[in-house]
Amino acid sequence: MLPIDVAAHGSRWRHRHPLEKALLGLGLTVTAVALPPWPGGPLVAAATLAVLLGPAGVAGRQLWRAFRIPLGFCVTGALPLLFAVGGPAGPVSLAPDGPRHAAELLLRTSAASLGVLLFAFTTPVSDVLPRLVRAGVPAPVVDVALVMYRIGFLLLDSVARVRRAQAARLGHTGRAALWRSLAGLAATSFVRAFDRAARLQEGLAGRGYDGALRVLVPGAAVSWRFLAASAALLGALVTVTLTLEGRYL
Repeated sequence: MLPIDVAAHGSRWRHRHPLEKALLGLGLTVTAVALPPWPGGPLVAAATLAVLLGPAGVAGRQLWRAFRIPLGFCVTGALPLLFAVGGPAGPVSLAPDGPRHAAELLLRTSAASLGVLLFAFTTPVSDVLPRLVRAGVPAPVVDVALVMYRIGFLLLDSVARVRRAQAARLGHTGRAALWRSLAGLAATSFVRAFDRAARLQEGLAGRGYDGALRVLVPGAAVSWRFLAASAALLGALVTVTLTLEGRYL
């Protein structure tokens, strides 16, 4: 399993209904995108970090290791806004409002990423997918998602095993050996993916698969107190942001 999935399974909020965490995480994400980037972005990011590191109990090191990946995409997406292509200043020049637009985009996207991580760190995928059928998602679609979720971990495990075997046989000692090992890894993973899929299909057929996977879902009741606290937090963020923007900016 991926570290973020392990953290979600051991989260303090694991027993809470996924709807509560989805509304809080999605609300923070929408707030970060919809509010003015300054001071909305830093306020939403600070509130999300406080929830993640406080009540949700996410370790700071785990959060940083997961956050640095979307942060890299945010920085990569903001950098092109610094430059203008064409015009009287030359083929490539600094855009007049480039730093401001790049900073606004970075504030919005980084704060929104934290909102998504709040849901990912507290809610395992296996708790969400079976409930989607009750929400109206067709059962075959949910079944395919569950199967792909399972196969993804099996393939990651196979890739790790093949890489360890290649390293033990000195397959990473030089550039040529590394390329050969990489090609062998891709070919082996491709073959094993088909093999896993065929075995999974045979297993489902042997168990009388009739078009619906039946899995046990841990029971959880929606807490109206939690929803009220989430609404209060989102309302406070909107109020404070609009107040600060109108008075001091």
